[in-house]
Amino acid sequence: MCGEEDARAAAPIAKRLGGVLTQRGLTIAVAESCTGGFICHRITNVPGASNYFLMGIVAYSNDAKEEQLGVQRVLLEKSGAVSRDVALAMARGIRDRARSDVGVGVTGIAGPEGGTPEKPVGLVFIAAVTGTHERVERNIFAGDRVAIKQQTADAALTLVLDVVQK
Repeated sequence: MCGEEDARAAAPIAKRLGGVLTQRGLTIAVAESCTGGFICHRITNVPGASNYFLMGIVAYSNDAKEEQLGVQRVLLEKSGAVSRDVALAMARGIRDRARSDVGVGVTGIAGPEGGTPEKPVGLVFIAAVTGTHERVERNIFAGDRVAIKQQTADAALTLVLDVVQK
């Protein structure tokens, strides 16, 4: 994961998100693929996270996305695991399963292998859903595997913060 210094530098966004979730009485659940649990790690590094963080699932394989999150096989085959549609289905699936107020879904290609011209290394889709809002962002991050995971976590926490403040 990241070093202690990196974790301290990244803490403010997770702490701010935790404050907003607490203030508004909201809960959150996260479904991750390419980040391998790093977003959950960041959320749970904030003291008091147990007041709003319900659960996280690392669904790396398509089977896990289907079985654990309810992502439809036809969607995985049609759009591919790294797609806007799958990120949204993951966010909806984790929100439903956890019965949380906010669901987050993240899928992408952290590299260094796995990229194609259509879906390069660094391509990441991040979805955040609530009872009233759904938002998906497409990103292309640069750097090595760790850098892509860190940028993805930052972007996911920022997106959720923006969505819950609406």
